[in-house]
Amino acid sequence: MDEGLIYEILSVVEEIPAGKVATYGQIAALTGRPKNSRLVGRILRISQLYGDYPCHRVVNHAGRPAPHWPEQAALLRAEGVFLKANGCVDLEQYQWR
Repeated sequence: MDEGLIYEILSVVEEIPAGKVATYGQIAALTGRPKNSRLVGRILRISQLYGDYPCHRVVNHAGRPAPHWPEQAALLRAEGVFLKANGCVDLEQYQWR
């Protein structure tokens, strides 16, 4: 995978402020690749190889945290982002604009 692309995506993730979330699709669009939200997910899975990034602030289009990362919800709660009863983030309230 192209390291320039990896750092481009991670630099956008780094801009998400505490207490806010972005979606994979939103990150893809902000990097000029609106149809590559899965690519964003793949890069976030390996992000620890490139530094410390707030990947816990990225959720899917419905606000659902990553299914195989149970710590993500706790990290979001620690920043004041609370999940609805269905386990999703309220994007109306917490989405980074």
